[in-house]
Amino acid sequence: MFTLLFPLLCWSEEIGSVDTVFKFVGPNHKIVIEAFDDPQVPGATCYLSRAKKGGITGGLGLAEDPSDASIACRQTGPIQLTPDILSGKLDGTQVFKKSTSILFKKIQVIRFYDKNRHVLVYLTYSDKLIEGSPKNSVSAIPLVN
Repeated sequence: MFTLLFPLLCWSEEIGSVDTVFKFVGPNHKIVIEAFDDPQVPGATCYLSRAKKGGITGGLGLAEDPSDASIACRQTGPIQLTPDILSGKLDGTQVFKKSTSILFKKIQVIRFYDKNRHVLVYLTYSDKLIEGSPKNSVSAIPLVN
């Protein structure tokens, strides 16, 4: 029951980051690379790179991060798909979500299963309570029979 109510409690691991803009006060603007495993597909790992604002407001957690993000997903172990994924019942399932502002903005990753090609497809995008962003990125993991 707990996993049905709170399936989005995903953990990500920061792999590294690079500075993009020097700030005299507070942390620099940067691009952060994070890894997370698909909670419903063991053996599937996604790497998400995203922009993160620095400066005083960024350092205090008050800045709104830009919507720029990129994703690359790979098979990192044996993959066994559940019948619900194979049937397409779980298409559009949110597998990752992270807040990118103090209020209402988040970056998320959604999974689809392309039955005709036997491929897992992951889409990342950013949205707000009222208005989202068309900026997005997609990655696919081909599954070998």
